[in-house]
Amino acid sequence: MEALNSLMAGFEAILRPGPLLAMFLGVVVGSLVGALPGIGPVGAMAVLLPLSFSLDPAAGLLMITGIFLGSQYGGSTASILMNVPGEASSVVTAIDGHEMTKRGRAGAALAVSAIGSFVAGTLAVVLLMLAAGPVSELALSFSAPEFLALSVFALFVLSRLSGGSFSATMIAAGIGLALATVGVDETSGGVRYTMGSDSLISGVEITPVAVGLFGIAELMLLVERRGTVPKLPTVRMRELYPTRAELRRATPAMGRGSVLGFLFGLLPGPGAAVSTYASYMLERRVSRHKDEFGKGAIEGVAGPESANNGAAGGSLVPLLVLGVPFAAPTALLLAGFTIHGVTPGPLFIDQEPDLFWSLVAGMFLANVALLVLNLPLVGVFTAMLRIPRDVLVALILLIAAVGTFAARNSIVDVGWMIAMGILGYGMVKFGLSRAALMLAFVVAPLMERSLLQTLTLSQDDPAYMLGRPLAVTLLLMSLIAMAAPPLARRYRNSRETVSVS
Repeated sequence: MEALNSLMAGFEAILRPGPLLAMFLGVVVGSLVGALPGIGPVGAMAVLLPLSFSLDPAAGLLMITGIFLGSQYGGSTASILMNVPGEASSVVTAIDGHEMTKRGRAGAALAVSAIGSFVAGTLAVVLLMLAAGPVSELALSFSAPEFLALSVFALFVLSRLSGGSFSATMIAAGIGLALATVGVDETSGGVRYTMGSDSLISGVEITPVAVGLFGIAELMLLVERRGTVPKLPTVRMRELYPTRAELRRATPAMGRGSVLGFLFGLLPGPGAAVSTYASYMLERRVSRHKDEFGKGAIEGVAGPESANNGAAGGSLVPLLVLGVPFAAPTALLLAGFTIHGVTPGPLFIDQEPDLFWSLVAGMFLANVALLVLNLPLVGVFTAMLRIPRDVLVALILLIAAVGTFAARNSIVDVGWMIAMGILGYGMVKFGLSRAALMLAFVVAPLMERSLLQTLTLSQDDPAYMLGRPLAVTLLLMSLIAMAAPPLARRYRNSRETVSVS
C-alpha cells in the first residue's frame, strides 16, 4: 500500500506540462533515432543527452529515460522492414520479422513488436517497484568500505560486459580512471595532470566523454559501413492489425519473454541481446508451430522483442538501487544522472523519494505513450529510413556538437568530444569496451573518496575490512567475476582434451 501511495504521488508530481513534455519529447526522439540502423539505443542516448541539460532534474531525467525506452522500441523497425538490425538485440527479431514482411505481414509484425514491448516495459516497471524497496533497505547499511567494494565490484564485473578479455576491459577502465583524475583534486585542492594547460584545470566533463565515446564513434562506424538502403515496403494503418490467431499465439510469448528478459537484465553483461536468443529458443521449443520458425513465426517476433524491453527494465534495478550499470545503455543513463547532480545508489530512494517515484510513474506513462505513438508513426519511421545516410550523419553531428558546446559554453568540450569520438572508434577496432571506460570515469570520484575515507577509518589497518561482511562479500564476488571465465575455459578445454583422447 505504501508503494502504491508513493506511486500516486509520483504521478501527481509529473502530471504537469514541463515533465510531461520532456517525457513525450524523449520517447518520440528516442523512437525516431532508435529506428535508424547503426545508431541503436547507446548512440541515440549519447547524441541526445545534451538536450536535457537545460531542464530541472526530474524533467531532464524523464527525457533521458524516455530516450532510453524509446530507442529500445524503435530498434525493431529496421530489422523487420529492412532485415538490417541496428544493434545486437534486434538480430533475432529480424529472423522472423523480415520473413513476415516478405509475406506482406510487416504491419502485423510491427504491431506485435510494439504491443510486446509495452507489455514487457510495464511489467518491468512493476517488478522494479517490488524489488527496489527490499534491495534499498539492505543497501542502506553501506558506508565508505562498502561503497569502495561496490566500485571495485562494478569494474571487475565489466570484464563480462562485452565478452572481451579481462585484461582488455581493465585497460579500458584504466583509461576512464585516468581521465577522471585530470583537474582539481577534491581532497587536497591541488591540480593534477593538466600538463600546464589552464583549460584542463576544470577537468574533463562527462558530456563530451559520453557523446564522443558513443555518439561520434557510432557515426564514424556508420560512415565506414557505407551502403544503399534497400527498397522499403509501404505499411498502411489498416495493415497494423494482427489477426486473432496471431494474437492468440503472440500473447503467451509476450508474457514469457517479458519475465525472461527482466531476469537477464538483472545480470551483468549484454542482457538484452542474450535474453532475445534465450526467448527465441524457448518459443521454438514450446511452440506448436515449430516448422514456421525462420519462415515468419509470430512468436519469433513477440518473444524476443518482449525480452529485449524486459531486459531494459530489469537493467534499471542495479542502476537505481545500487548505482552500478550492468550494460552500456545504463552506463549512459548513469552519466545523465551525474550531469543533473543525482547519485543513484543505495541512498537514492531514501534521500530522493519524490524523484524516484516520479521516474517510476514517468516510465509507466512512457510505455503508454510509446504504444499509442509507435503504430501511427510507422510511416514516419519508414520515411526516415529513406533519408540519405550522409545527410543523417551531418545532422546528428551538428546536434551533438551544439549540445556539447551549450552544456558549458566551452569550445574545449567540443574538442574533447571529437577526441573521445576518435578514441571510441579506435577502441571498437581494438576490441576494448567503451562501457568499461564510461563506468570507470563515472565511478572514479566515488571510488577515490571511499578509498580515502576507508583508509582514515581503518587507520591503515588492512584487517579492518574483514569486520565488514558486506564489503568482504562484494570483494569476494569481484574475485569470482575475475576468476570464473578463465577457470570455465580451462575446464571446457580439459573436457575437450579428454573426449578427444
